[in-house]
Amino acid sequence: MRFVLTGEQREFARSLDALLRAADTPGVLRAWAAGDHGPGRALWRRLGDAGVFALAVPEAYGGVGPLPVETAVACVELGRYAVPGPVAETLAAGVLLAGAGGPAAKEWLPGIASGAAMLSLRLPGHGPYALDADAADAVFTVDGDGLRRAPGPGELSVSADPARRLFRPDPGGEPVAGGRAVEAASRAAGDWASFATAALALGCGEELLRATVAYVRQRRQFGVPVGSFQAVKHRLADTLLGLEFARPLLYGAAVELTEELSGGRAEAGSPEPGAGVGSGTEPAEGPPGSGLGTGRGAGPLGAGSGTGPGMGSPGSGSRTGPGMGSLGAGSRTGPGMGALGAGAAVAAAKAAAGEAGYAAARTALQLHGAIGYTEELDLAWWLRRARPLRDAWGTPSACRARVLAG
Repeated sequence: MRFVLTGEQREFARSLDALLRAADTPGVLRAWAAGDHGPGRALWRRLGDAGVFALAVPEAYGGVGPLPVETAVACVELGRYAVPGPVAETLAAGVLLAGAGGPAAKEWLPGIASGAAMLSLRLPGHGPYALDADAADAVFTVDGDGLRRAPGPGELSVSADPARRLFRPDPGGEPVAGGRAVEAASRAAGDWASFATAALALGCGEELLRATVAYVRQRRQFGVPVGSFQAVKHRLADTLLGLEFARPLLYGAAVELTEELSGGRAEAGSPEPGAGVGSGTEPAEGPPGSGLGTGRGAGPLGAGSGTGPGMGSPGSGSRTGPGMGSLGAGSRTGPGMGALGAGAAVAAAKAAAGEAGYAAARTALQLHGAIGYTEELDLAWWLRRARPLRDAWGTPSACRARVLAG
């Protein structure tokens, strides 16, 4: 499948890239891990001003959403820069509170949309933890058909990533809403959390690959860059393929979520007016600053290790097959993800992106050698983040089981 972002969506990604490039996220991560949330909250507010969190909040509450495609675009960029904080959880909280309705939605959704509020969640079937509950303005938990606001962050647990702090929320708390609306909203919020985490994992993997490609170009052994060795090229090419095969699943899930929100699937071959259907031949842009080769034969090292026919430009997130619709339209002009429901499509994306991101971390660690183990290396924060992102909001095995169940 080939998915083509609109010009506005690509510009949105570029604007986030510029914002985050200037934000010194490694410094923000170190402060966050040490318990200093000030720099992270300041970055959070700037992301709110850029419209990131409004993407999951309905217009009635000051948002612009829900917009799954734009959410994927944003979260990939946030993943590339390892932005700390409960990003997926806050987006999912917007979906949860909008679905549950009531006073809590009026109280919290405008703050989510503006970036003033940071929320965390614990939902049934997704483990006992709430991410960064100590930094969140509120922690919401769902038990059965009851939605509550936890009375406190609870006990801190050990995490593989010190900038992803896991808490077991204190039991009890103030009842917020109940009934079938909460059950449905909880399921939708779980899908959104998994979807956003898949995008974060994909972005994390992209940055790991970009940094590793840059490193093997400069590191020399036997008088030549180690990136010229065939074994290194093959390892990087395999990593690239994993990320590139995960990308259409992520955007396919975005299309499915869009169609679910609209109350039905678009008819295959019948895009909405102004859809901007891709011809299957125009180039698509890769992530800003990816540093990867462009075009057939470029390969990750720019040394003739091609990506193979039909793979598109490395880092482009596209395929060269014909007849795929614009993502901005929420429609599809060819067969693809439609056989799956939105939940199963999200699970497929999460499994693929999570494992691709973790594989990128393993590649990065091996090819960086001993320096990859040092905390002084900024890349260490991405290396330690890849596995938690793989397992958060749906382990690969759980996601595959959901796909098989349909």
